[in-house]
Amino acid sequence: MQELINKLIKEAGITPEQATKAIQSIAAFVKEKFPMLGGAVDQIFSTGSQSEDTI
Repeated sequence: MQELINKLIKEAGITPEQATKAIQSIAAFVKEKFPMLGGAVDQIFSTGSQSEDTI
């Protein structure tokens, strides 16, 4: 997810906190509209992974 956060920061000119909130909002929206994709969305947009902790 850090790669997507960095892309949002660079391309949209927003803070890391704003980028994180945007991703969380998008993930929640997709899960609400397509509940059968909930597990996949959680996997794709998971937060707190080891790769993020190292950055």
